[in-house]
Amino acid sequence: MADGFIRWYRESGATSVFAEQVALFQAHGMALVHPVRGQATVIDIEGEDVPMSQEELGRLLSLRFSSVSMNWWLSADTNVIDRYTYEPFGCEIQTLWLDGLYTEEMQLVESAVIAATTQLPIPTHAVVIDRRGTSDPDDWDSLMLHDGTKVPRFPDSVIAQEPITEKLMRAAPGLAKESVGDYLTRLTPARQT
Repeated sequence: MADGFIRWYRESGATSVFAEQVALFQAHGMALVHPVRGQATVIDIEGEDVPMSQEELGRLLSLRFSSVSMNWWLSADTNVIDRYTYEPFGCEIQTLWLDGLYTEEMQLVESAVIAATTQLPIPTHAVVIDRRGTSDPDDWDSLMLHDGTKVPRFPDSVIAQEPITEKLMRAAPGLAKESVGDYLTRLTPARQT
């Protein structure tokens, strides 16, 4: 089993909305800039934190490298690792790792991501929320990016646009359905309602 995660699939915009995302996450208690060190941190190939200004990181992301890993900070000692990936066919993926977080901290991260999905001007395709790591993040790519039909083990919830939710409901009958924002639907196993 994988660690808990939130995987957010969205369209790539003509311009980056990173600064807006930083502000939304900050409003929900997730800071890009470390509260003591005063800089953002990206993670190098050795797993070490590399200090970088928020502006430098925003510029790096706007260059659309295939992937960048960075930290969001809930406190000076509690971080959320975020792998930011660009796919060549116009999709951005952010995977936020929930391992080591308390339930309230996981809920905070989830709230920040959901706020961003409904408030940023870039359309969201789907968000997979798997707090316990019952599936692997990469297993969702076929369904979300390539019109695949195989559904991984169902997580805590999936928030998605209608074509994806229809596939999920056919594959896993009995899911509870709830509207999120203007065009997204949250699906959860019936036992969680």
